Amino acid sequence: MSAIDRPKGQPPTATYDSAFLKACRREPVPHTPVWFMRQAGRSLPEYLKVREGIPMLESCMRPELVAEITLQPVRRHEVDAAIYFSDIVVPLKAIGVDLDIKPGVGPVVEKPIRTRADLDQLRALTPDDVRYVTEAIGLLTRELGPTPLIGFAGAPFTLASYLVEGGPSRNHEHTKSLMYGDPQLWADLLDRLADITAAFLKVQIEAGASAVQLFDSWVGALAPADYRRSVLPASEKVFRAVEGYGVPRIHFGVGTGELLGLMGEAGADVVGVDWRVPLDEAARRVGQGRALQGNLDPAVLFAPTEVVEEKAQEVLDAAAGLEGHVFNLGHGVLPSMDPDALTRLVEYVHERSAR
Repeated sequence: MSAIDRPKGQPPTATYDSAFLKACRREPVPHTPVWFMRQAGRSLPEYLKVREGIPMLESCMRPELVAEITLQPVRRHEVDAAIYFSDIVVPLKAIGVDLDIKPGVGPVVEKPIRTRADLDQLRALTPDDVRYVTEAIGLLTRELGPTPLIGFAGAPFTLASYLVEGGPSRNHEHTKSLMYGDPQLWADLLDRLADITAAFLKVQIEAGASAVQLFDSWVGALAPADYRRSVLPASEKVFRAVEGYGVPRIHFGVGTGELLGLMGEAGADVVGVDWRVPLDEAARRVGQGRALQGNLDPAVLFAPTEVVEEKAQEVLDAAAGLEGHVFNLGHGVLPSMDPDALTRLVEYVHERSAR
């Protein structure tokens, strides 16, 4: 039995035979499943309406609001999976890290981690810290029925980068300085973050998530040797911690073409690919035994419909020989994107890949 077969003795769930989960398990599908990173968000007028006047982190802690936002793109686009609405810093906020998400900037940490004493900010995460997540997922799974819900978390490296830099960074100079200059402190930081991340994913799976995705947004800043030495052990620990649940584990990073094989080694069942590497080449780099997810350039959605369809077909053609393929963008939906373009793209992929 593979890691993503249904555990022995567990009855089939409503989502088990969905196109999305079949693709993740590299089984034949009725059509190529589609979902979009950031499909629940600023591209939707209904999202802007319900979020009006509510700070980002607060919105992530209101179960009814989380459920509504998560469901919006499923209703509008008829995607094959929902992605839980949250933010990668939510578990850090839940354990008491002093941070906020500032509009136009992103997560900002009041006291960056630069010394061993600063690690005291990072205590273990318990289910009680994120009861709102359990409640929201309960609401969602009842509404979604056969549509799978994807839980997610930020990967240890990306969380560490925010914590060490104090916010978003272009060059990651403080992060790399700590990683190179004090490798033991760096390893201890990532190990602690791996435990927090794994605990956060476990809460989501136990509440009813059908799959989980680990976002390593900033890891493309590293060379392969640095990834293998300084990042792989922590990401591997996260994936190993949730392996026994039997749900697909997806790994995605930006600018990670040179890291695809290593990201697969970390333990993912599905490797996400950005738009910089064609899927057939990505498959060669990742190797056998894993499905791929991706990888239309999000900017293509601003082109005329016939161009979008042409580029989408190129993705489908590149994926034609893969055992498992989940159609997605090579990164997230952009805020100014026309929602109707996404709806048309879902229809196109479904129609062109129907078997």
